[in-house]
Amino acid sequence: MSPLFKNASQIQVIIALRSIAITIQLVLILFVNLALNYELPWTPLFTIIFLEISFTLASYFYYQQNHLAHKKVVHKAILIQICADILFLSLLLFYSGGATNAFVSLLLIPIAIAAVTLTPFLLTIVSLLAIISYSLMLWFLPMSVMHGNMEGHFIGMGINFLFSALVVALVVGKMARNINQQELAIAAYRENLLKQEQVTALGVASAQVTHQLATPIATVQLLTDELQDDFPDNPVIIDMQNQLGRCRESLDVFRSMVFAIKDQTITAISIKDLLQQIVDNLTVNYPEMNIDIQNISVAEQKTLIMADVTLLPAILNLINNGIRASKANDSDKIILTTQIIDGIWQLVIRDFGLGFTLEKLSELGVKPVDSEQGFGMAVFLSHVSLERLGGKLALTNHQDGGALVTLSIPTKNRMINDE
Repeated sequence: MSPLFKNASQIQVIIALRSIAITIQLVLILFVNLALNYELPWTPLFTIIFLEISFTLASYFYYQQNHLAHKKVVHKAILIQICADILFLSLLLFYSGGATNAFVSLLLIPIAIAAVTLTPFLLTIVSLLAIISYSLMLWFLPMSVMHGNMEGHFIGMGINFLFSALVVALVVGKMARNINQQELAIAAYRENLLKQEQVTALGVASAQVTHQLATPIATVQLLTDELQDDFPDNPVIIDMQNQLGRCRESLDVFRSMVFAIKDQTITAISIKDLLQQIVDNLTVNYPEMNIDIQNISVAEQKTLIMADVTLLPAILNLINNGIRASKANDSDKIILTTQIIDGIWQLVIRDFGLGFTLEKLSELGVKPVDSEQGFGMAVFLSHVSLERLGGKLALTNHQDGGALVTLSIPTKNRMINDE
């Protein structure tokens, strides 16, 4: 369950609890008046309960029709509900004995609910409101009850309530935040485990397909060699030889990548060398594209980053996606910008395609998704590769059109400082 949905459901729980409380309040008022013959002011009490019922019904129908779409809005709604509970409860207590009422400790319940559902700042507001409410009830106690040592007794009650409110706010709030952090950590671990299982399955499938491709490629290579002997100057056969050479090189690279990943080989590479490899690859594969590379300074290009064999393919996958997106929108332009910010090297890829839809933005990189232009699988694999190196991947849309893909990788100096 997402935190937003969880918080939204908590509002419904608060409304349900208030409905139960209203029923109990009516039963207690009738019991005290009729069974115990203790005369309570019916008019103000039932007026308050009527307002409480009206507020509860209005809240119920409002939140049924309006879905809360932001965490801050949800917290604000919960704060309003809790503050309303404190107000209604304080008024009921005020007209039924005030601080001498045996149920005055119920003011601690809204603090406990706030400790579980709200941020520390909003919890402080709720706690102060409950303490002020209790203090006002003590202040407005009639002088007729201040006989003997009762004044000291009520002061002690006030100090006890203050101490209890602080304990509930601090202890329950701290426990709730720890539990929430543990739940988030467990959810992140499960998501990462699922992602690793998907990557493992993709790796096994890729290895099987690669192994199966080796034989037909070798067979086609033999056929092209025979054709070249018969037609040595045929441009089509020469192009076939070149393409088969690229296939063999890709298979060799894949085999070396498998062993490197198995041995967890990570080496330092300068940003300059990495950019040069990117440029060489793009020049060979996309000579028709207008690729604008905005480099960092010469000194910063010498900065080292820790990488393995999966980094370059991960970057090239993202660039290839950008190029395909630009081409699909009848554009031959793509912009690559590199920069170092606070020890983090960033490569920003901007294409001139149609950009990402909101649905794709929520899914890309998290799991493999279907995409007409092949974004889903490539972005997913690139995201996993960057995470293994301590990097991050951010996907957004440019304000002038197209998509922005930003990969961030810590430099070697940053990693040493962090350690």
